[in-house]
Amino acid sequence: MNWLDKLERKFGRYAIDNLMLYIVILYGFGFILDMVNPTFYSTWLSLDAPAILHGQVWRVITFIIDPPSTSLIWVAFALMLYYFIGKQLEAAWGAFRFNVYFFAGVLFHVIAAILVYLITGISMHLDTAYLNMSLFFVFAFLYPDVQFLVWFVIPVKAKWLAWLDGAFFLYGIAQAFIPSYGGNAVYGIYYKANALAAFVSILNFLLFFLSSRKTRAYSPKQMKRKRDFQKNVRQARSTQNPYATGGAKHRCAVCGRTELDDPNLEFRYCSKCHGNYEYCQEHLFTHIHVQ
Repeated sequence: MNWLDKLERKFGRYAIDNLMLYIVILYGFGFILDMVNPTFYSTWLSLDAPAILHGQVWRVITFIIDPPSTSLIWVAFALMLYYFIGKQLEAAWGAFRFNVYFFAGVLFHVIAAILVYLITGISMHLDTAYLNMSLFFVFAFLYPDVQFLVWFVIPVKAKWLAWLDGAFFLYGIAQAFIPSYGGNAVYGIYYKANALAAFVSILNFLLFFLSSRKTRAYSPKQMKRKRDFQKNVRQARSTQNPYATGGAKHRCAVCGRTELDDPNLEFRYCSKCHGNYEYCQEHLFTHIHVQ
C-alpha cells in the first residue's frame, strides 16, 4: 500500500467529485471578470507573493481563475479540452488522486512564488496554464494511443502530442535564460515567471509518478462497478438508517469486516463475480465467485 492509498483511506471522503467542472466554471468566471474589469484580477486576485505575506491570503486560491486566453473562441476550446481530460483522469484515478495531483500543483506554484520573492525580492505572478498543460502528460501516460483530431482533421495519437507538449515546456523553461528583448526588465520577469510555472508543473508530474509508479488506472469495468456500487450505497442510505452499518464505507462480502475494524485493510471488487461484491485483501483471491 503506497502513500496515496494511505492518504485516500484517511482523507478520501473529503475529495471533490467532478473537480474539473468547478475549475472550468472558475475559468469562465475569470474570463467574464477580465472583460468587465481587466485590472481587478491583477490587483486583488493574482498570485502576488508580497500581498500574500501582508495578509491577502485568499490569493493562494483565487489566482487559479485566470483564464487560459482572452479570446472567446480559444477559451471555449481550451475549457472543453481541460474538462474532457480532467474528467477522464478522475475516472481513471478516482476523485481523491486527481484532487491530490491538481492541488499539489497549485501548492507548488504558491511555494515557488513565495520562495523566489523571499530570496530575490522579485514578485512573479504565476498562473495555472502550465499546470493544466501538465494534465495532458498524465492523460498521454495513461492513454497513449487515444487519437485527437488536430485542427479537427488530422488524427494524432496522444503520445505524440505529449512530445510536442514537452517541447513547449522546455521552451518555456529556456526563456528564463534568454536575454529579454531590448533589455526590458518587465519582459524578463514575465519570461522567468513562465519558466518557473513550467518547471514546478513538470516537477509535480514527475514527483507524482515517481512516487506512485505502481498505481494503475482503473479499468472501464472497475469504473462501472465503482459507480454502480456508489449508486447502490446512496440508495440504501436514503431508505435505511445511515448508522445501521456503523458508518462503514467498505465491507468484505466473506468475513464482514470493514475499514472500521482495521484501518489498514484494503478492499477491492472482484471482476469475476456477477454483481458489486467487495472483498478484503485476505479474501479477494480465496472466495467463491458469485455467478
